[in-house]
Amino acid sequence: MAKKSSSQTFADSFEKIPVHIFADQKDGSHFVARQIADFIREKQKKKEKCVLGLATGSTPKTLYAELVRMHREEKLSFRNVITFNLDEYYPIANNALQSYNRFMKTHLFDQVDIHPKNIHIPNGEIQKEDIKEHCRQYEKMIEEAGGIDLQILGIGNNGHIGFNEPGSGIYSKTRLITLDNSTRIANAYEFANISEVPRLAITMGISTILKSKKIILMAWGSAKAPVIKKAVEEDDSEQVPASLLQNHDDVQFVVDNAAAAELTRNKSPWLTGDCEWTPKMIRKAVVNMALRLKKPVLSLTNSDYNEYGLSDLLVEKGDAYEINLQVYYMLRDSITGWPGGKPGVNLPGHPERSEPWPKRVIIFSPHPDDDIISMGGTFQRLHDQGHDVHVGYQTSGNIAVTDEFVTRYLDFAVGFEEIAGIDTQKSGKILADARKFIKNKKSNQVDTPAIRAIKGLIRRGEAKATCRYVGIKEENIHFLNLPFYETGAIEKKPMGEKDVKITMELLRRIKPQQVYCAGDFADPHGTHIVCFNVVLEALKRIKAAGDPWVSDCWLWLYKGAWQEWNIEEIEMAIPMSPDQVLKKRFGIFIHQSQKDMVPFQGSDSREFWQRAEARNAATAALYADLGLTHYAAMEAFVRWQY
Repeated sequence: MAKKSSSQTFADSFEKIPVHIFADQKDGSHFVARQIADFIREKQKKKEKCVLGLATGSTPKTLYAELVRMHREEKLSFRNVITFNLDEYYPIANNALQSYNRFMKTHLFDQVDIHPKNIHIPNGEIQKEDIKEHCRQYEKMIEEAGGIDLQILGIGNNGHIGFNEPGSGIYSKTRLITLDNSTRIANAYEFANISEVPRLAITMGISTILKSKKIILMAWGSAKAPVIKKAVEEDDSEQVPASLLQNHDDVQFVVDNAAAAELTRNKSPWLTGDCEWTPKMIRKAVVNMALRLKKPVLSLTNSDYNEYGLSDLLVEKGDAYEINLQVYYMLRDSITGWPGGKPGVNLPGHPERSEPWPKRVIIFSPHPDDDIISMGGTFQRLHDQGHDVHVGYQTSGNIAVTDEFVTRYLDFAVGFEEIAGIDTQKSGKILADARKFIKNKKSNQVDTPAIRAIKGLIRRGEAKATCRYVGIKEENIHFLNLPFYETGAIEKKPMGEKDVKITMELLRRIKPQQVYCAGDFADPHGTHIVCFNVVLEALKRIKAAGDPWVSDCWLWLYKGAWQEWNIEEIEMAIPMSPDQVLKKRFGIFIHQSQKDMVPFQGSDSREFWQRAEARNAATAALYADLGLTHYAAMEAFVRWQY
């Protein structure tokens, strides 16, 4: 079993693997990068080789970016480093956009001074009959290098490490493996559609990984929280391959707050020792107890508190009845049909201010459909209640339009020009070039600027139609086309200065009293978190500059198509009637390019309207289970302090 350091406290006594928790991915990645850099330099002083096992995917991107920075700014050399990558899709061309060979070159190897002969990655191009020998040689090369000194891992939502899917044995070695369908769906964001995701992969085995002298597993985001809890707190099992790391003597998990959310020390801290009973903590404890016991909040008894481990709360706060009422009122006061505040009424417990009214509101939508998918009912209600509602579409969303959908629009454009008798000399060439490119497009090709423009135009038209459907004025629709997104590939640039300045300019022009922003960081291609960080940085800079309006501007976060806030976190819940649910559905249907087949769907194969309705209905049902009125659906928000 992994050793715990003496600094670990009773708070993490449920954990069988040491866990280091950081505020965000950046801080956690820098912590790991510093360990790697120190280890490389330590080996250099001894004139020894440093053998690293490396991971791919979205998890280590920030880590590799920090290592590259250290190489450039701190003279960290990789001349003594030998690397072995965990895995590779099979079959796949080494230069394919989605290959891990290309990933490593792009994110690390081509930007540092590592010697090419010291780089080892499983070969996705090898003939199938040669794979067994290739895997045997891979194991032999690791052994001849002296074994892996430090192995970096990510973790899949199903607990896989490398591509060791559930069921992989503890004695497994490097081999060809069939990918679990959930893994293929989760990785579909890297490909045009699920059918293009390889069904096989070459991966180091669990045994190979466990032979490493030191192991660091990283995990970011709330989507990883359930599996982190399983791997760290539950018994080791081949059904959760990452839990087998409990059998290693020097392993640590490095996670952010979101990925650590389900650990007992965070989910139920009252079970791990002394707990500060703030109103938020009381609500969390009581709500979780009520849901676990399947009781309304007002029906909980002293016995329930004692049996659930909340006797300390009873001692500090008194009888269950009084605590129940406190939590019930907090839940009740989070529900409102007035997301912009109710005019002319003083409601101390209301989540929003009554004044000023009407409010200037801006909804930031990372993609051109997130506004209607994530908060369509609230969007419509804000407009209907007389607020000055603006929408800021942060990116073009062009990569989520299929080539087939483009050809449909090309056919329309050609037909329209013919009917209208328009001179097609110039436009005809553009359309012909676009047709030719799509017909001959290879899997590793990035769309041309013209194709990207067409795809962006399709999504812009759908977004404008949605705003017209809600009733938003043309001048209140803003397309920001943030530069970080416009790479033509799934891989995006980091947040840049231009992104922030574009956003600051719009905010200063509108001077909103309410801002809505995506807080769903489970978005599989990472656009949401970048868009959130852009808005947050823009607001912070405006605040630092002393703009007077920003002190009266509240920032509300919504979740997107992938998940919902935990009910104990929700600070504003907007109920929806069955008619409003249908109206929201029809608004989502306007985005025809995203209907019927969801590009980059993540681990959920349902269409966006289905996800949204199920999520909103589930939130309403949870409130009802806790003893509140049962609405058809609810949209949920959390206020962010900046």
